[in-house]
Amino acid sequence: MVIVNMILFEAMAGGGDFEELPLPPGLSQYEDYHTIDWQRDIARDRMRHRHIVKKKQDSICDLIKGAHDAWSGWLCLLLVGIAAGVVASVIDIGAGWMVDLREGICPQAFWLDRQQCCWASNETFFDTISGAHCSKWMPWSQLFTSNSAGAGATFVQFLFYVAFSVMFGALAAVLVKVFAPYACGSGITEIKTILSGFIIRGYLGKWTLLIKSVCLMLSVAAGLSLGKEGPLVHVACCIGNIFSYLFPKYGKNEAKKREILSAAAAAGVSVAFGAPIGGVLFSLEEVSYYFPLKTLWRSFFCALVAAFVLNTINPFGNQHSVLFYVEYNKPWMFVELIPFIGLGIIGGVIGSLFIKANIFWSRYRMRSKLGQYPVAEVLIVTLVTAILSFPNPYTRMSRSQLIYALFSQCGPADNHDLCDYKRNFTSVNLDMQLAEAGDGVYQALWQLPLALLFTLIATIFTFGIKVPAGLFIPSLAMGAIMGRIVGIAMEQVAYKNSESWIWQGECASNYCITPGLYAMVGAAATLGGVTRMTVSLVVIMFELTGGVRYIVPLMAAAMASKWVADALGKEGIYDAHIKLNGYPFLDSKEEYAHIALAADVMKPRNNEPLCVLTENSMTVAEVEDILKETDHNGFPVVVSKESQYLVGFVTRRELHLALENARQAVDGMTGDSLVVFGTSLPSPWDGPPPVKLKMILDMAPPTVTDHTPMETVIDMFRKLGIRHTLVTHNGRLLGVITKKDVLRHIETIKER
Repeated sequence: MVIVNMILFEAMAGGGDFEELPLPPGLSQYEDYHTIDWQRDIARDRMRHRHIVKKKQDSICDLIKGAHDAWSGWLCLLLVGIAAGVVASVIDIGAGWMVDLREGICPQAFWLDRQQCCWASNETFFDTISGAHCSKWMPWSQLFTSNSAGAGATFVQFLFYVAFSVMFGALAAVLVKVFAPYACGSGITEIKTILSGFIIRGYLGKWTLLIKSVCLMLSVAAGLSLGKEGPLVHVACCIGNIFSYLFPKYGKNEAKKREILSAAAAAGVSVAFGAPIGGVLFSLEEVSYYFPLKTLWRSFFCALVAAFVLNTINPFGNQHSVLFYVEYNKPWMFVELIPFIGLGIIGGVIGSLFIKANIFWSRYRMRSKLGQYPVAEVLIVTLVTAILSFPNPYTRMSRSQLIYALFSQCGPADNHDLCDYKRNFTSVNLDMQLAEAGDGVYQALWQLPLALLFTLIATIFTFGIKVPAGLFIPSLAMGAIMGRIVGIAMEQVAYKNSESWIWQGECASNYCITPGLYAMVGAAATLGGVTRMTVSLVVIMFELTGGVRYIVPLMAAAMASKWVADALGKEGIYDAHIKLNGYPFLDSKEEYAHIALAADVMKPRNNEPLCVLTENSMTVAEVEDILKETDHNGFPVVVSKESQYLVGFVTRRELHLALENARQAVDGMTGDSLVVFGTSLPSPWDGPPPVKLKMILDMAPPTVTDHTPMETVIDMFRKLGIRHTLVTHNGRLLGVITKKDVLRHIETIKER
């Protein structure tokens, strides 16, 4: 590969120093919405590194530069991890305060949420469903009516709940629309596309980081069916992109920058759930396109630093670094694998149903007038969500609080509906025993299905609106509801048949079924059905809850969920949105049955003329006309238009740069000057001075023959990260295959 902006006009100027020439005004390294050239950027970095190693022995200053180059990546990721942990902690604390603000306020210190307000109270008691209770925390009904019960008090609570929800949602939508349109959505779809080599200018910028961080707190506090965990990956990648510009090694090289972004994505999951190992695996399995071993170690380091900072600040307030810490005191039984796999099947069905419905609605939004009024859509969705979620306690609470309640194991002090069993506890005997369900449990059994249905429908309409919105928490909530229902049913079956051989005597005198475990397995199954994650999902779930001994149930449910969901539709939610938005993403995990050859896919076809440059017979004016009239990213160079024998390839950006620099470097250059890519001029030549551009010519471009199978061509695009390949026959140029041509070919195969 030829690295033009390193050695351009080295021969002309007579200099051999390693120096990047400045780009002309208005010409960036890559155009917006274009794909990077992985091989060229990696070659640039290798040449830069060789130069640094060569110069390292010259002076102390060069030695220091070499050392700085060696550890600059680790320093950058240290800064990214620290910043990601701090920003995530601020978002967690701010969102928690705003969520509690819908219910009441701490009059003595309004900046405290309910839990912090009650820390100093002597009569505080904690309820898993509704949180802390104390006299210092004042609901709005008590503040305005001096009464916390009755129809009037409920109506006041309803008004404040809806008013704050709509206000938070409207503010988030307005801020996104006015200041940072890229701050909406989850961001994982675009991050996945960017990591594959696509350029989206501004998507990882400073304004996007600021607005997404603020609006993420607002959208969570609005009570919408969304989570902040997916957007935190986007936030962390924004931080990684910003810090990469402090280190030119990464800021000026798009391929190297993606190593930082992959590690930042791992840090995003780490701070979202307190799951650093799961974050690394998530980055490897789900979002990263190029993930060498070096990036694996650096991702682990970045996720570790982010998790340490998060644990130090402790925004979860539970003395644990994970979001939903649970501790079950009973191992699972082999017979329970049947309902666990059943939960996986149901989770796969729910996930596939959600994807199809959400894509249908998102496509309708794009094609209808609804997409022209994003703020109005957010207001309507927020208002309807707030009104319908208030009556049901399982939809009224925040999704994170709901998941924690469903994961939790009932104890002697728990008196909410999910733990309303006919048990007898004494001060001496606090052991949990199997017991018949009470009225509260039966009430929960009709409220939970309504909450599941509401969350599913609300999430379908919410994911895609113009506010920061993640899918992890709603998916976990749906699965946790489903799992808790199945867990309660299994518990009652075991109670009624405790002496049966099925339970092998385990349930005769002991508490053998843990409904919270079923909620955890159901949550993993539904999240797997929506995202199609497997390995990273299981690791995130056991890190998320601290339930290491339950890996086998989680694995069984995750695999069943993926198999069922893949049978109903191959694409996960993020891949489906990539396809919907038309991003040029070439999935490395998909396999297709190709019967076509390179000649069937290449362009041009039907003997149409191919836009080429000749080796030494075109003038500057002719080349500039081609640059003005076409938008190709590069041009093949041939011996002549008659022979079409291939010489090499030159990129549009480098050709533009070379001509701009030549006007200053070549005296007497005019529009009639020849552009020469070879070593000799046509003889005789008495015209104006020629422009010699052999130094920018790539004389070994990716090339295939016209009979090369498309399987091989697609593997080249996937594994080499190339943007195009030239098609030849006996050395003669026939056409070009670009990444977009490959994607169109794949879509054609899918439609057959």
